[in-house]
Amino acid sequence: MSVFNIIKQKLIARYDAIDNTNVKKNFLNALPFWLGSFITGITAVVYAKLFSWAESCTKYIFIHASWSFFLITPFTFIIAWRLVTRYAPYSRGSGIPQVSAAIELSNPKTNHKVNKLLGLKVILIKIFSSLILIFGGGAIGREGPTIQISASIFKKINDFLPEWYPKISKRNMIITGAAAGLASAFNTPLGGIVLPLKNSPKRILIFSSRR
Repeated sequence: MSVFNIIKQKLIARYDAIDNTNVKKNFLNALPFWLGSFITGITAVVYAKLFSWAESCTKYIFIHASWSFFLITPFTFIIAWRLVTRYAPYSRGSGIPQVSAAIELSNPKTNHKVNKLLGLKVILIKIFSSLILIFGGGAIGREGPTIQISASIFKKINDFLPEWYPKISKRNMIITGAAAGLASAFNTPLGGIVLPLKNSPKRILIFSSRR
């Protein structure tokens, strides 16, 4: 038996030992949010480190071979543009309007449109294209992208929940993901608490634009 299965069985046994039904339900409701917050935190830190590394590389090239940007800049911009347009068109821009739209579209009639705005492909293309742009000397930030990346993480966790799992609102997951991304990107823990309580995508735009 693998270590993973042993840990899984122990966790199930501990969970079954809980007598209070409400405690069990609350635990299951909270677990996806805890998992999303943990993954978001790790992703945001790694993304920030890679962003800083790309900026350092740009600075090094500028000091030692600034002439090379006549080749590097157009080349990297074309690659980043091609990645976005070919593989994830909705990963363009800051990412905040896409998150706001995804929150508004999180209902049974338009749920399929959310998959275009938030997802694993958006996460990967958002990270790689922005790093390529930074390396080429582009003037972009990581705050907006982090919000879209985090909202995508929470949305995917919601997608992976099995049918027997207590129903959790996709809209609430996306809002919480956006708040977690905002808190991680801007280093504002209170922002991660206030935004889900307000439950308004417009406030995400206002708060982020004022930072």
